Amino acid sequence: MNDRAKESEAEDGSESQAEMTFVEHLVELRNRLLRVVIVIAVLLLCLMPFANRLYAVLAAPLLAEMQMGSSMIATQVASPFLTPFKLALVAAILIGMPYILYQFWAFVAPGLYRQEKRLVFPLMVSSSFLFYLGMAFAYFVVFPLMFAFFQAVAPEGVEIMTDISSYLDFVLKIFFAFGLAFEVPIATVVLVWTGFTTPESLVQKRPYIIVGAFVVGMLLTPPDIISQTLLALPVWVLFELGVIFAKLYVRREAAENAGDASAS
Repeated sequence: MNDRAKESEAEDGSESQAEMTFVEHLVELRNRLLRVVIVIAVLLLCLMPFANRLYAVLAAPLLAEMQMGSSMIATQVASPFLTPFKLALVAAILIGMPYILYQFWAFVAPGLYRQEKRLVFPLMVSSSFLFYLGMAFAYFVVFPLMFAFFQAVAPEGVEIMTDISSYLDFVLKIFFAFGLAFEVPIATVVLVWTGFTTPESLVQKRPYIIVGAFVVGMLLTPPDIISQTLLALPVWVLFELGVIFAKLYVRREAAENAGDASAS
């Protein structure tokens, strides 16, 4: 009886300890989310005085292609305030993204193995860099070509005056599409890391990947061949880079496993 009582007591203690650990995780998650919100709020307050300048920079590729005397318009009463405010909020989130990812990393890191820690953190850093690179590619390469194409194909007698709110929504979609498309190397490495596929299998499926890249370009970009091609080609190149990195990862893992086997 005493042994059974001790066992039940130990089980009750372990359950309460697990419950406390779960509560502690929730508290830690709340604290980290609160830090993220505070950082974004501070960045937003810092960016708000420059919101109109930020929008002017964002609209520069379109304004450079518009005809002399044309300008953008605001079709809603609150658009002159809400549109730059929305842009400042998105910019604050993008600028604070490294800190947001660090908070996420700090929350999940204690539950990861050493090998997972060694791979996850570089993936998070490289994914942020690639997302920013995709946005920069869209702004400096895609926007000038795309807006020049739109101006060139406009029917005669049609004066293009873009609404500032519609323009912001449009370019944010393009930014997200190209930022997401530039994550292809990360997705490739993760698929190989999790054992879902192998670099050799990806090489064999290259023709389907190329076709899929053009399909993704068709779905994520406006219905013009320029933007679709400018999205599909980087996706293809980044896929090839992802395959190369995946092969390097597999070779390193094989070398480490061989070293551990020889040491044991």
